[in-house]
Amino acid sequence: MADSSWYQHTPEAASVPPAVAERALEWLVELQTPTPPAATLAAWQAWRAAHPDHERAWQRIESVRGRLQVLASPVSAAIAQATLTPRHSPRRRHAIKTLAVLVFGGGAAWGMIRSQQWSAWNADLRTATGQRRTLVLEDGTQLAINSGSALDLVFDAHQRRIRLIAGELLASTGKVGGGRPFMVETAEGVAHALGTRYRVRQLAGQTEVSVYEGAVRLVPRNPFAEALVLQAGQQARFSADAVGVVTAADQAATAWVDGLIVAHGMRLQDFLDELGRYTTDTLSCDPAAAGLRVSGSFPLADTGVVMDSLALTLGLGVQRRQRIWGARHVRLVLAPAA
Repeated sequence: MADSSWYQHTPEAASVPPAVAERALEWLVELQTPTPPAATLAAWQAWRAAHPDHERAWQRIESVRGRLQVLASPVSAAIAQATLTPRHSPRRRHAIKTLAVLVFGGGAAWGMIRSQQWSAWNADLRTATGQRRTLVLEDGTQLAINSGSALDLVFDAHQRRIRLIAGELLASTGKVGGGRPFMVETAEGVAHALGTRYRVRQLAGQTEVSVYEGAVRLVPRNPFAEALVLQAGQQARFSADAVGVVTAADQAATAWVDGLIVAHGMRLQDFLDELGRYTTDTLSCDPAAAGLRVSGSFPLADTGVVMDSLALTLGLGVQRRQRIWGARHVRLVLAPAA
């Protein structure tokens, strides 16, 4: 499919002043609410008509918007983050600036996103949002793949390598390796198994590894970075340049294999961020409720049931609305006083 000229570094895209681009993206975020007030819609239309640069900026957004629903991209993530964070907060400003780079950055930024997505779409193994898979590899390795994951398998006479492109996996290494090393490669480096059962999750700019049996050697991609061996019961995150602090492995982090999400005093907002990995719906809560604590085991098969359960347990209400662009928005709100 040929790209629209808007995806290239065209004079039209380059001519949009940065301040105008950011204001256009602010409008995009404001229009993500399920039912924008009439005054907001009128102000948005007036802004578009006020100057040719404004309309050019909005047409740029329109050209990208048509693809947002089919792409699990940084664009979608930045929109979600900006929508769910308070206005004028540093996190919202950061999300808006990220959007500005991705939407108005021309062919280079868009090409980077397309390249990442092409790798995921063409991966040997993929799972959709809400889907999980388990399988046994030719060496006997038992592999569980979490929601929204993509990986390639490189098994030959010299190595047993899994390239984790996105998402999360749990590997129990097989015994029929024939002396070939077993490793999981991510954007940040390699988690080399030393006879083990371990979990690897690709995060934004980091890889998280938890070891449940045996040991794993973490090797950051930077050749000058120091490697570290994690023992059973330990976990750590590492970037391309260094391994972070070693902590106790989270035993509940593998509950997804059994179709559950387990929380022990987790902040409500953090819980919703995790639960959101298993649904195409947007999950959120009132900022005043974000710090409420969640404990228990919840089924991943029906996130709607989980949201209802949380509302009942925490004394909250549930709002469900269809968004203008995209899936449903399910929000936990403070219940009105009796």
